[in-house]
Amino acid sequence: MNTEIPTRRMSHRLSRLMVLATAVVLASSMATACGSDTGSPGTSAGGDRPSTPSAGGTTGGTTGNESTTPGQGVSTTPATPGTPATPGTPAKPGTPAPPVTSDGASKVRASVYFLRGEKVSSAPRNVTAPTTAAGALRALLAGPNQHERRHGRTTSIPSGTTLRSVVVRRHVATIDLSGRYDDGGGSLSMQARLAQVVFTATRFPSIHKVQFELDGKPVTSFGGEGIVLNHPVGRADFEELAPLILVESPLIGDSIRTPVRVWGSANTFEATLKLKITDVTGRTAADVYVTATSGTGTRGTFDVTIPYKAVRSGAGTLTAYWVSPEDGRAVIEDTVPLSVRR
Repeated sequence: MNTEIPTRRMSHRLSRLMVLATAVVLASSMATACGSDTGSPGTSAGGDRPSTPSAGGTTGGTTGNESTTPGQGVSTTPATPGTPATPGTPAKPGTPAPPVTSDGASKVRASVYFLRGEKVSSAPRNVTAPTTAAGALRALLAGPNQHERRHGRTTSIPSGTTLRSVVVRRHVATIDLSGRYDDGGGSLSMQARLAQVVFTATRFPSIHKVQFELDGKPVTSFGGEGIVLNHPVGRADFEELAPLILVESPLIGDSIRTPVRVWGSANTFEATLKLKITDVTGRTAADVYVTATSGTGTRGTFDVTIPYKAVRSGAGTLTAYWVSPEDGRAVIEDTVPLSVRR
């Protein structure tokens, strides 16, 4: 009797110990299982996460008629306010998809710079992505179309000039053109054809300045007038060939609806200018004062949205001008033929 009770108590204690041990093991297993879910899906807890690829630079180039221009993808340089989206920039929600060619390549809207009188004036072109800079320059070399010529757009670039290559490094585009580019013309013609190329190339945010080559050889002195080109040149080097008000959007031939966004650059007295929209009847649909970011010797930018009221839809005009502080006369700097919609 006395020996039976301790034996039973010992068995009971051993059973309790075994139950407790089993519970501890189960709890430990559950904690381990829960801990493995704290990481991201597909990543073990405490493991290294995949690194984010870095953005590419703007080096590279094209030769001949190749279809790529490295450096014309996503730009690492902020665009000027109002600048249209560059290749690689996501479109805004609801924006129509870019047109696609028969071989599946997308088209990108670009600007080329012809002449209106003796000043540069921009015109739209659709070029195949990603060869945006090269495509725009080839479109420039092809000259203005019939509609543009009918509205006074000309070019100083000799017919037959071809693009050999474009190489973009550190925001400088080295543009190699055929030797035909420097044939004939006086000082104004030489300056104008250089300005046309510089303005067209620097319309892309990834290009700030241009270096010229002819038939693969660097140009340090251009034309019979000996224009010095021993360093990269930008728009500021051709300020005298830009109108005091340069409209960059909308462009010749565009169709607009109210309200219309108008942007560009200006170098007017006290940075003040006016924008007027005329409809197909000749009636003034809008005529507003605009203030650029700077003026009076320093070129600034402007970006405004203008509501207008047209009598009916049809061919119209956007006129950019400033008012003379001396006699109140309107001095027209740029005119853009448009299709004005009600």
